[in-house]
Amino acid sequence: MRRNRVVITGIGILAPNGIGLEEFWDSILTGRSGIGPITLFDASKLESRIAGEVKNFDPLDYIEPELKPRRMARHTQLAYAASMMALEDAGFDFGTLELPSPVPVLIGVSMNSMDVLERALEAVRDDKANRISPITCAASLPQGPANVIADRIGACAHAKTVSAACPSGLDAIADAAAMIRGGLADIAIAGGSDAPISPIAMASFTAADLSSFRNSDPEKASRPFDIDRDSGVISEGAGVFVLENLEAAQAREARPYLEIVGYAKQRDRDPMNPGSGLEDSMRMALANAGRTIGDVDYISAYGPGHPVLDAIEVAVIKRVFGQEAYCLPVSSIKGVTGNALAAGGPLQLAACALTIRDGLIAPTANYELPDPDCDLDFVPNRPRRFDVRCALINVRGLGGGASTMIVDRVPE
Repeated sequence: MRRNRVVITGIGILAPNGIGLEEFWDSILTGRSGIGPITLFDASKLESRIAGEVKNFDPLDYIEPELKPRRMARHTQLAYAASMMALEDAGFDFGTLELPSPVPVLIGVSMNSMDVLERALEAVRDDKANRISPITCAASLPQGPANVIADRIGACAHAKTVSAACPSGLDAIADAAAMIRGGLADIAIAGGSDAPISPIAMASFTAADLSSFRNSDPEKASRPFDIDRDSGVISEGAGVFVLENLEAAQAREARPYLEIVGYAKQRDRDPMNPGSGLEDSMRMALANAGRTIGDVDYISAYGPGHPVLDAIEVAVIKRVFGQEAYCLPVSSIKGVTGNALAAGGPLQLAACALTIRDGLIAPTANYELPDPDCDLDFVPNRPRRFDVRCALINVRGLGGGASTMIVDRVPE
């Protein structure tokens, strides 16, 4: 059975360390962190008062006024803006936007519209229940981002929301790729978006020890694989991509960033065996791509900067790659981006696209002191010149879910 080849031709990024592809990439290469004190609400009573906020983001700069951007949930605003960036990057003209039908729109979200829900909760607590905004119901729906994007590009678009904790964004991209591969579409828009920086969400992450307490030094708080890491740092953001059938992209002379060649997702086999799902997803993704461990040039690690989660991922990489694990560059971009939940995997994919484009491996920022349990080549603090032809991307999430994607450079 013939399978279409799937390539990425457009990328849109809004991240704590930069809006737009080049600002995002420059921050990663130079180690300029996007982590700072929380400003979206008063976090003074929280033990952890830092996060990765998308800075200088005014939705009116990216969303048409007639769409009422102020009424949208923040993760919808971010997803919409990233989608329009991706379409422009792919070479589509908004003045004469004619996309083939149907166009799937798949957006992964991990958290609900916390900003909208918390405003409604405050109104109820203040005895103003009958004065809640009438758009609260529609704006708080998880499928808000996908629906708004689909409405913008045309009624024939198919909108779908994927929610599977942190892997959601990468899962959405993989689902879109499967549709193109199977001939159900020639083009798709897919990615992930999350905006969890709200009082209830951040209090929950803090209580679960998933948010660093390095309030006095936020830029150094996210420390993947470093022995002094105390936890990850929660952040917000969006990463959205235009995926195309390679033949269709070539026909319109588009420039592919990379090809998606394999994917797998799996839950832990047993709660007492954490990381077993990631091990399975890595092995299955390699098989799905028709690749061996010797074909992989680089691993984009999930690496959230959590003492336990980082060590588990390193152990899994060793089990899958054996002694080859010590010869592979492995890095995490979360030292500068923080953990953007459903957007985290898409941000990693964007970094891999730029690694392949520029021949530079994204470094692991804030890696200063080695951890005996994390003893791989983490490309510390500075980018490394390296010819990457095939990369493996890992994402894990609460509940034991894990996803792995294999991407290749597209030959000229």
